[in-house]
Formats: sequence, structure tokens, C-alpha cells
Amino acid sequence: MRRRTLLTAAGAGTAAAVAIPGTAQADYTTTVNPAANWGTWEGWGTSLCWWGKAWGDRDDIADIMFSRNSVSYNGGSVPGLGMNIVRYNAGACSWNSIDGESMAVSPNMMASRQMEGYWLDWNSSDPSSSSWDWNVDSAQRNLMWKARDRGANLFELFSNSPMWWMCTNHNPSGGADANVDNLQSWNRQQHAVYMATVAKYASDNWDVDFQYVDPFNEPMTNYWSATGTQEGCHFDVGTQSIVIDHLRAELDSRGLSGTAITASDETSYDQARSTFNGLTSTARGKVAKVNVHGYQYENGRRDLLFNDVSAAGKILWNSEYGENDATGMRLARNLNLDLRWMKPTAWVYWQVLDGGGWGLIQADNEAGTLGEVHPKYYVYAQYARHIRPGMRLIDGGEDNTIAAYDSAARKLVLITTNYGNAQTVTYDLANFATVPDATITRWSTQTNGSELYRSYTDTAVSGKRFSRAFPANTVQTFEITGVQI
Repeated sequence: MRRRTLLTAAGAGTAAAVAIPGTAQADYTTTVNPAANWGTWEGWGTSLCWWGKAWGDRDDIADIMFSRNSVSYNGGSVPGLGMNIVRYNAGACSWNSIDGESMAVSPNMMASRQMEGYWLDWNSSDPSSSSWDWNVDSAQRNLMWKARDRGANLFELFSNSPMWWMCTNHNPSGGADANVDNLQSWNRQQHAVYMATVAKYASDNWDVDFQYVDPFNEPMTNYWSATGTQEGCHFDVGTQSIVIDHLRAELDSRGLSGTAITASDETSYDQARSTFNGLTSTARGKVAKVNVHGYQYENGRRDLLFNDVSAAGKILWNSEYGENDATGMRLARNLNLDLRWMKPTAWVYWQVLDGGGWGLIQADNEAGTLGEVHPKYYVYAQYARHIRPGMRLIDGGEDNTIAAYDSAARKLVLITTNYGNAQTVTYDLANFATVPDATITRWSTQTNGSELYRSYTDTAVSGKRFSRAFPANTVQTFEITGVQI
């Protein structure tokens, strides 16, 4: 979730176990290891709130994010990212009165971050009753449909806060004390009812089946207060276990036994590990996938989180990431750290349209204005357009190189980030059974904006090796076809 400042959360630093990418070094060789299997890639995605509320009716924006077509934008052409994962937010806000009670609104809450919720009051849980309004939030819903029609195939329903009337202070931004649960104890099951009902209604009426439902968002942070800027709610780990148990029962009772629960979308790697291990064994058994957010950035023990989650037989996603470096260098650094040490099978950006460098494209969701495409967008394209669902992630041989292999197409993808010094990288592919001598295609983005996802056919493989010069602060992607492991 977007922050006022960039977090560097406390805990065991990544440097204690792994190297932080970005240190200067001389020209070097990396030996790619195809024997490593870091999982089958599920895809790339984004959460639709808040930008979906502002821009969900725009076909060109949907094309940019969810197709891999070349899309006209602002007088130019943008390569579509081809995202296939959608996180849809079940909102917490409504402006009706219930027996004289109404929603309390933070003085710092922007209208663009108030997401309309479907369950208007506590009078009835019947989704066909007047207690529910299924016409709200049309723009975010329209964008979800546009994403589906462009090939998105993984849908996740998530909550930033329970409906306001379930909250102790009726404020969906958080409690008076941000360290204390703001969900009333008698509404724990009601929150599960809300999420399960939306999932069922979507399946029956929207032609969208949510593969996952997540009832929390950064539940253990102390960020969610009554004076906050966005929807949020604190849940202690014990409360999370109770809600997970209720959610499984509510999904099952609606015929959604195949809809999996994911949790807990904690803000940092270390907190995610603590929360996962702190759930009751019953609740932990009902969680199919662990979601974590990347706001610990270069800190945190990604490796230990992976070890615990994989040992428990769960899927692991980075379900939210964002920062205000419009160049994309910090995105590349943390994405490399994630893929190498945490080994998620999917990676989701938070606000692809946002201001202050947070978005891939500059936008003011409050004012309704769009701006430039940041170099960060093209850095993201270096990964998202080439590492595609179904590929196997393998070991690129060093911290700055990510590798993926497509067995059906016999294609190897290599993505390398170079930092502050120009240098040449040599790729040793001797561990592959077959690597044809051939000219290969590469794509290059210089994060100062001088070169944005430009393609070249000027690099040749010979004797299972090739070399490429990298300017400073550059990301390059290589595709080598005809490769056999």
C-alpha cells in the first residue's frame, strides 16, 4: 500500500544473508544454471484500486496494461505489458445512514481512495435484498472485465477494510489506536460473509471467477488510523485466524470450495513470516497462498520467508510493490532480489497509474489527469513482456541476472540489470545441452530515459557464449531460441 515515505522496515537485513545488487564490479561472466528450478511462473499483475476507479472506462489504458500490443498514447506508442493477474478490491465505503449511524471519514481521505462497498447495512445478508447495491464501483468492475477480455486469467478478490459499519468507530481508514483491531468482534464472521458473497455474485453474474480471496491488507501494521489517507484495518494474528476459519466456511457454503484463501498481505517480508507462523494450525491449513508486500525493499529475509512457505506447501506471491523512483532502477533492484531469494511465482505492482513517481505512468487520480510514461514502465516491460506464464525460473548465475526457460518454445530469457558503471557482461551457457550459434534479439532500457525498450539484433551466440556491453544504469533482456536443457 502506498506510503507517505519509503519504508526501510526493521528486522534482519537482507545483507546478512544475501548480497544487495548494485555494487560496482569489473567486466564479468555469469554462468547460467538450468538445473535450478525456482518454480513455474504464474504471471504479472496489478491491483485495480485506486487507479481503476479513475480510469476503468478507458480502453487504451486497458490495452497498455493487459495486452502486449503496441498502443497509441499521448502522441506516441507504448508496448503493452501483458499483465494477466488482477487484484479486485471489495470496497469499504458507503454514504447511507443505518438507524441514524453513518460512515466516519478521515479528514485526510481523498475521494479517489474511497472505494464503494456492496453491503450497505447489517439488516440482511441476502445479496438480493435492499441491503446490497451491486451497481456501485462500476469503473473498477469495468476494468476487470476489460482485463479479462484481453487475456487476464488470474483474479483475486481482496479487502483493505471491512465495510465501515463493521468497524468499531465506523471509520474504514482505521481505528483511534492503529495498533488495535478496528473490526468489531461480532462482525468477524460478517466480514467473511461479505467477501464470500462478493465472490459468489461475481461468479454468478459477472462472468469472473476469483481463484483467490484475501480478507486482509497489511493487517499487522500500525499505519491504519482514523486520520489515515486510505482504507485500512488492523487485525491481530489471532483475529486473522478466526476470520480465515469463517471465510473458508462461508466460501464452502456458497459452493465455492474451489476458491482458495490467500493471506495475509503483510507489508514486509519479516512480518509476513511472523504472521504466517503465528496463525493457528487450523487457519494456516486453510491458506493456499501466502501474499507479501515488498515495502521492506532492500531489507528483510526473503530467503527465510520462502523456506517457511515452501516447507508448508504453499504458493508465494509478491502481491504488492511500489515506490517513487520513476527511473525504475529501484524496481529492478528489488524485483531481482525477490525473484532470486524469495522465489515467488507471481509479482504484482500496486498503482500502475499514480503521481510522484509511484506509477509506471504519471497520473493524478484525484484530478483525473494523465501524464508521461516513466522509464520505470519500460524497465517493468523488460521483465513482464518476456518472462511469461508457464515458463520456469532458473538460476541466472549472479544477483543481477534473472533467467527463465520456455520448454515448449525452447527459448531462454535472460534479464540483467547494470548499475552505476558501464561494463561488459559475458553469458556462459555451457550447462545447456544445445545452444545454437545464432544472432539473438535484445531489448534495452537506459533509466535516464535516453533509450526506452529499444530492440536490437546485433548480438551473436558462439560456442554457447555471448557478451554485451552495458551502459550505466541499464536493463537489458535477451531471448535465445533453439535452446535445450
